[in-house]
Amino acid sequence: MLSLSPNFFARLSTPLKIGNFEVKSRVLQSPLSGVTDMVFRRLVRRYAPESMMYTEMVNATGLHYVKKLPKIMEVDPNERPISIQLFDCRPDFLAEAAVKAVAEGADTVDINMGCPVNKITKNGGGSSLLRQPEVAEAIVREVVKAVSVPVTVKTRIGWNDKEITILDFAKRMQDAGAQMITVHGRTRAQGYNGNARWEWIARVKEILSIPVIGNGDIFSVEAAVKCLEQTGADGVMCSRGTLGYPFLVGEVDYFLKTGKVLPPPTPIQRLECAREHLQALYEYKGDRGVRQARKHMTWYAKGFVGAADLRGQLSVIETVQQGVDLIDRAIEQLANGYELEEEPEANLAMV
Repeated sequence: MLSLSPNFFARLSTPLKIGNFEVKSRVLQSPLSGVTDMVFRRLVRRYAPESMMYTEMVNATGLHYVKKLPKIMEVDPNERPISIQLFDCRPDFLAEAAVKAVAEGADTVDINMGCPVNKITKNGGGSSLLRQPEVAEAIVREVVKAVSVPVTVKTRIGWNDKEITILDFAKRMQDAGAQMITVHGRTRAQGYNGNARWEWIARVKEILSIPVIGNGDIFSVEAAVKCLEQTGADGVMCSRGTLGYPFLVGEVDYFLKTGKVLPPPTPIQRLECAREHLQALYEYKGDRGVRQARKHMTWYAKGFVGAADLRGQLSVIETVQQGVDLIDRAIEQLANGYELEEEPEANLAMV
């Protein structure tokens, strides 16, 4: 990374222009179902104050039939820039939902056309739209007509290895009015297995005039830089790399702006962040927040002596105090001389 050319930094240190909206960072936090609520976004933003954040994806059909907006659409008026992500296969419902998203404070509206989960694709949403490009086009056109903010798309490279259709699909999205596209370098069939094929992101970048964001396997500053080098993308979106590690977006952003690598947080600092995350989820959602926090806590607890046992205990906590006590005990043990020690890969694979 130290041998990067000045042109690399010059290109990526300028603001990212998404239609008529400007973002002062080329590093984005991906929407993640069950993860990117307001509590998580606040933690990420602490280290990446200028990065675009995304809500969890919102079902436009569900939104059509309720009078009160779901909690996952709630945004803090101060958390700019912010995008609300929607999914569905009905252009009219998505346009209606986009209007509500803008009223809620969204700076951009993102359409999910990449989720591989069966319960989403079987109803025509997510990555199933890769097989219905005409519907996807109609969605973008209707949403663009409905709102004044930029409309963006997040998708994958294709349905499977025999149907890698991203080049035609991406061009259609641009022609329909999308102002940015994020490409996860995997097919729907891959899920999250195998390697992300960044070469397809590079090919998309070659044929589009709107910003192209690279996504997939961004687990470190080094990986982000390699993706940007290899693809020529206009930015990167961090996804699973931020699970239990809300520092990543800020680390990548800092490097792109300064050329310097921030020292990683210590195990104690990670656990202090976990404790804050747990307490904030409880304050925001009550006991439901504690149940949701279990997965987050297990993601934080790795990479140090005793982490495996701590993960097991945190995965079944019933109260916020239980979790706080466990984390405080682990912090005390680390402070008293436990050294950082990577766990066997077999254990980490469980996280």
